[in-house]
Order: sequence, then C-alpha cells, then structure tokens
Amino acid sequence: MTDLREQAEAAQPDEVVTRALARDVALPGGAGTLLLITLDNGLDHTRPSTFGLRGLRSLEEALEVATTRATAGEIVAVGVTGKPFFLAAGADLNLLKGEATREQALLVGRLGHDVFRRLGELPVPSFAFVNGAALGGGLEIALHATYRTISSSVPAVALPECFLGLIPGWGGTYLLPRLIGPAAAFELIIKNPLSNNRMLNGRKAFERGIADAVFEPADFLEQSLFWAADVLRGQVTVSRPAVSEVDEAEEVWAAAAAEAKAFADSKIGGAAPAPYRAIELVTQARTASRDEGFAAEDEALADMAASPELRAGLYAFDLVNKRAKRPAGAPDKSLARKVGSVGVVGAGLMAGQLALLFVRRLKVPVTLTDLDQERVDKGVQYVHDEIDKLLLKGRLTGDAGNRLKALVRGSTDKAVFADADVVIEAVFEDLEVKKKVLAELEAVVPEHCVLLTNTSSLSVGAMAADLTHPERVAGFHFFNPVAILPLVEVVRAEKTDDATLATVFQLGRALGKTCVLAADAPAFVVNRLLTRVMGEVVNAADEGSDLHVADEALAPLGLPMSPFLLLNLVGPAIALHVAETLHGAYPDRFTVSENLGRLVAAGKPAIWSYDETGKPYVDEETAALFQFGDKVSTGEEIRDRTLVALTQEIGLMLEEGVVQEAQDIDLCMIMGAGWPFHLGGITPYLDREGYSERVLGRRFLPAGESTLP
Repeated sequence: MTDLREQAEAAQPDEVVTRALARDVALPGGAGTLLLITLDNGLDHTRPSTFGLRGLRSLEEALEVATTRATAGEIVAVGVTGKPFFLAAGADLNLLKGEATREQALLVGRLGHDVFRRLGELPVPSFAFVNGAALGGGLEIALHATYRTISSSVPAVALPECFLGLIPGWGGTYLLPRLIGPAAAFELIIKNPLSNNRMLNGRKAFERGIADAVFEPADFLEQSLFWAADVLRGQVTVSRPAVSEVDEAEEVWAAAAAEAKAFADSKIGGAAPAPYRAIELVTQARTASRDEGFAAEDEALADMAASPELRAGLYAFDLVNKRAKRPAGAPDKSLARKVGSVGVVGAGLMAGQLALLFVRRLKVPVTLTDLDQERVDKGVQYVHDEIDKLLLKGRLTGDAGNRLKALVRGSTDKAVFADADVVIEAVFEDLEVKKKVLAELEAVVPEHCVLLTNTSSLSVGAMAADLTHPERVAGFHFFNPVAILPLVEVVRAEKTDDATLATVFQLGRALGKTCVLAADAPAFVVNRLLTRVMGEVVNAADEGSDLHVADEALAPLGLPMSPFLLLNLVGPAIALHVAETLHGAYPDRFTVSENLGRLVAAGKPAIWSYDETGKPYVDEETAALFQFGDKVSTGEEIRDRTLVALTQEIGLMLEEGVVQEAQDIDLCMIMGAGWPFHLGGITPYLDREGYSERVLGRRFLPAGESTLP
C-alpha cells in the first residue's frame, strides 16, 4: 500500500495541501488541555480546503501525535475545526480524474477511512467544531468525532457525492444513519443531492441531529470550547434521541430504503448507479460492523471511480465551477459600464420575476412599464408580494424588505427610463412588437444605456436593425423560473459592441447567473436543442406511436422531465411558436406538428391530464383533436432517432459558431435545462454511446476528458 500511495502522491504534483495545524488550548474551568487541529490550505475563502493525499498525510501525522499525547495523559481531548468559512469541502476530486485506476481509487477510500477513523478512536473524546461549510469528506470527518458543534452561520452541510456520480466514501453511509436514523440520512445522501444538490444550513443540521450544539458565529469557537469543557466535566450530557429502538428495526430501515429508491427513480430513473449503491450501503449499515461498513464503502468508491457516469459528472463539475466563472468569448470586464438603475418593459409574470431578481441582487431602483396602469400595478404588486414571502421565511429583515419595496415602481410612460443604465424588454414574443418597443426606448434612454431583450428565439439583430445605435443592443435570455434556473444566454448580434457585451456579462455575474455567449442564431442554444428533441418525439407520436411510449422513450437518460411534461410546463403555445421560428430557419430539420397546432387552436394548456394517482392520460376532448398515422415505433427506436437528431444539431451549431466549444453546449444544458451531471450535459454521453462518431465521424470531446481513458 505504501508504494501505491507514493505513486499516487507523485501523480498529484499540483495538490493544494490542506495542513493539519495543531496547537494546545487550555479549556475553561480547569477542564484540561485540548489539542486543537485547524484544517487550512493557506488560501482565502475562495478556495476551500480539500483532502488530497498529502493533506491526508498531514492530518494522519497530527492524529498520531494526538494519540501519543492522549496516551501519556498530556491532553484530555482533541478538537478539529477549519479556516474561516470552511471546515472542509471533501476530497480533492483530482484524485479521481485522468488516468486514475480502480486500484488507486480503492487506495483513496482506504486511506481516508484509516486517517479519519483515528479521530473517533482516540484514547480521549474528540470534538468537531464546524465553523464553516462541511461538504462530503468535510462532513464525514466531523461524523467521526465523538461530539460536534456547529455555527448557525454555516451555509452548507451536505453529502453531495451522488450528485457527481460518487458515494460518500469516507464513512458517510455508515456513520450518518447510525447517528440520525436511516430516513434522515437518506435526505442528505440521496434526496438533497438529486434535488439540484440542495444543502442544509448550520441550524438545520443541528435540528437534524447532525450536531450536538449550535452557537452564533461571533464567538463560535469560544462557546464551543466552553461547551466541550462542560461535556468533559459531566456538566452537559449529550442525548441523541433520533436513533431509538424503533429505528433499529429492520422494517424501519427497509421502508426508508424503499422510499429513497422511489425518490431516485423519480429523479433519474435508474440512469446512474451511484444513488442506488449508496442506498445499499446505508441499508447494510444497520447490522454491519464499522470495519465491514468502511470496507464496503471502499469497494463502492472504487467501482464508481471506474464508471463513465462519474467521469461525466467530474467533467460537468468543472464546467459549473470553472468555465461558468470565466465565460468563453466575454470581453474584458474593464469595458463594462456601471449599472445604477434598471428598467423592465412589461409587467407580466416573466417581467415581474426579472424585476424581483434585479432589485434583490443589485439593490438599485427598478422601474416596470406596461400598456395600462392596471397591468403596471399588478406587476409591482407581484414584486412586493414576493418580498413579503421572503420576510415571512426570515430571509429578509423588515428594514431590508421595506428598502427593496421602495426601490420598485411602475409607470405607463417609457419616459421614466430617461436616466436608466439598463432596460430589458420582456413583452410578447413577436418581432414587430419588440422592434417597436426598442425604437420607443431608444428615443428616451440616455446615450450610455444598454438595451436588452429577453427573447427566447427571435433574432436580436433583426430587432435592432432600424435603430440609430444597434451596437448597444444584446440578448439576455433568462429561463423560467428566473429565481431557480441559473443560466442566461448572452446573445451578441452582428453590431453589438464590446462595451455593451462586457456590461451584460458583469450584470449577469452581479445577478448570480451563469452567462454563456451565444451567436444570434434562431432559438440560440437550449431552446434550439430542446425543440429538436421535442420535434422528434412529437413526430413519432404523430406518425402513430403510442403517446406514453413516445413520452417515456428518453427515460433511460435520466432527464429531469419527459418531453410531454416539459411541453405541459412551457405551454403548447410557446412550444409551437418556437417550433415555427425554427421551422422557418431550418425547414429540413424542424417540423411543426399539426396536432400541436390543433391543441393550441383549441386553447388546451397541455397534452396530459393526470388522474388521482398522478398517472398521465389524454382526456377525451383533447384526444378528439389529434390525428395519427399508422407508423408505430418502439421506445428504443424513438430514442435512437432523437439522439441521432440531437447529435446532428449540436454538430451544426458548433460548425455555425453558435457557441465557442462543445463545453458551452453542455454548460447550457446543465444550467438552463437541468440536464444531469451523469450525462455531462449531453456531449460526453453522445461520445461514449458512439453517436458522435456514427453521425459526425468524430467525437465532440477528446478521449479521456469526460469519459474513461
């Protein structure tokens, strides 16, 4: 093992080492000396501490010293905490990238267990003082401690491994369910990762029983040391009632596992192995010894490391955490203009969501306009009501809420934009209507004002063609719901200048959004690809395939929703409009379904209705609208034709320069359409399944970048 460890360390020459820095602390009230270990990689809060092999070695050495000193009676306890804002963010994922083998992954699992368990098996009690984010291995090291305190300001406590295609491999699947019970453990291990990687804050973690005490951040470490001293003197008794006799019953664990599996099925439909392997590990933890539980985690970690889903997940992780922060093609940010006031043309639902986002993130005056006062008032009231909801949830103070409300106003006169720095239109998706709005804006806004359109499919250049200054117009396409989906497609028209584009990118960053540069091509990126996918599935149904078979054909990919459910969400009218736009641009590849047209003409809001069990069906009135052919395809045939079409469309978009690289396609599909990490967005999946070479004669990405070497 030593030789393999040395080889693995040599293969990770660029590791940012997290040091385990130890110092003696005299506990209050004469309770004795605690050896406090601080995990610190020497960098600021923008680079969290992670555990590579050298970092594990540093912690191992510190715990060896602790063991020796505890045995000698020099210390009465050991504590672990982190640098400001972070306990630790888990393993250094570079350990599992590139040429990493199953044998090396097995080493990583065993080494992490060997080091971490030393904390929980010391001759004296151990304490984890969770002062900041504790993710993956960061939470697992805390679980190994005898006791845990947590700061109420901690923003993130999570075991996100299943989101990436991994399993919690350093004790999480064994220790957590035995601490808080299987159902609560599955929340962190399965449900939260598969729900857009949701995380607990410090107070919620305490309420779940993960921590034994919670303190405010101002004097967190001081209060934790007082508490630890009281525990050691017997003045505080730690009760952990979450694991009672009933929680040890086999049927309780089995029911929790069944619920977790049903949840995973609903999210990914069996398309990725990690969540199901994690469910098995948690279930085994009921009767397994610690050695058996940790050994099972080692084997599972090694198996996941050799899976294509993990490689795709790590690729997607890098896109979201690196490429998203440095958008390809963005001009120098020094060219960006300051944004001190914002205008929104339109006061409907999308406009209201935009106004809310602008005022919350920028805290600048935001003005909405519309055709009549009733619509304007309704739009402003929507923003106020949403702020009130945040107040009720405790996410804003009363003063902050009142200040935000005061910044939002409305008018029927676009002259109110005379001092605006940015104005975005969110009106009806019609080219002539949008051209008219932009012309009216140009007549009143100041010379420096940037004009934006939230169009989902129309040409930005065509909208700006008749303006005196088309160079200050850009596309700024948000996805619904605005507060949740992080993507904004930034569209550069032929005459859009660098200052405008730089301003838009900096605005997107200030709004907390991921911006991807797209050329001014019909429907840009996400809607173009989703419409191509939808078109193939709808065509198969129109030809005569069973509607349920067509809708479920893509289920093996584990997408967030089926095509017809997506159609229900966006609405048939919008889907038809985008299909017509793309059919006009690319009539050989994009069709307009006559059945969809009939659905829209009849005013139907969706294809599916749902029975009392949630099962979809077509009601009689809707069924009477449809006309089908007699060509019946299987789900496998529909899936194949759809993936062929998707591959073709991505290839054409890259040839046309719609985006800079395939990575931007993947980033858009992850952040704008919620496509899963285990697909890597989409191009890694198309590469590994052979579609890219079959359709295009080439891969989208180099071998090994997002797939197994």
